[in-house]
Amino acid sequence: MPKTEVILTHNIVGLGAESDQVKVAAGYARNYLYPQRLAIPLTMANKRQIEVLRQRRAEREAHEFNTMTELAKGVAKLICIIKVKAGEDGKMFGAVTAGVITDELKHQFDITLDKRKIHLEHPIRALGDHEVELHLHAEVKGTLKVRVESLTPVLTPAPGAVPTDAKSEVGKQHRTEKRSHGRRDGEGEKAEKPEAVEAKPKGEKHGEKHAKTEKPETAEAKSKGEKHVKADKAEKAPKAPKAEKKEKKAE
Repeated sequence: MPKTEVILTHNIVGLGAESDQVKVAAGYARNYLYPQRLAIPLTMANKRQIEVLRQRRAEREAHEFNTMTELAKGVAKLICIIKVKAGEDGKMFGAVTAGVITDELKHQFDITLDKRKIHLEHPIRALGDHEVELHLHAEVKGTLKVRVESLTPVLTPAPGAVPTDAKSEVGKQHRTEKRSHGRRDGEGEKAEKPEAVEAKPKGEKHGEKHAKTEKPETAEAKSKGEKHVKADKAEKAPKAPKAEKKEKKAE
């Protein structure tokens, strides 16, 4: 692609500033730089304007330096509050970027700042206060205090309160202790049952012995009763001869 040399008449980020002689694509110069009056072709007649452009550049840079110095002093006293969505545990949904900070500066303090001048190593992903570095000028740097707050209230534990994680751990320990006690009681009942089972045969044997001891007593009582009946019969037997005497008298 053919290139052409131009003289910049305005500051163009990434390309150069006033009075700089740069090479650009011919189509870029023809379609953008020349129509926007950001550059002029490099010719002998235009070279005479280089000194004027340098003076304009010096004035612009001095003005920017003073403006950015005052801005750095003013921004250092501000606290940019940014509201974000977060869970009850304080974890943010999303992150705070340089673009978000730029929008909040414009909305809260009516400060217009290029987001490229906000230097963030990584987006902010935590609630609380943060210090953000600002590269306002090549020779001017500043800091901005950013406070990230949750739109929903974050639950803070009261002093002396047990955290939910600790409560759950205590509950688990209490459950395991109950289970262990239940197992021990079950084992104790199982151990006592065989003793009861063993005690039954002993009682049965004792009852059998008692029954056996009672049987001879009943036999002796029966024999005594039979003897008593026989004795009664023997006492009644001698009355028979009286009847025989009555029969003889009748004859």
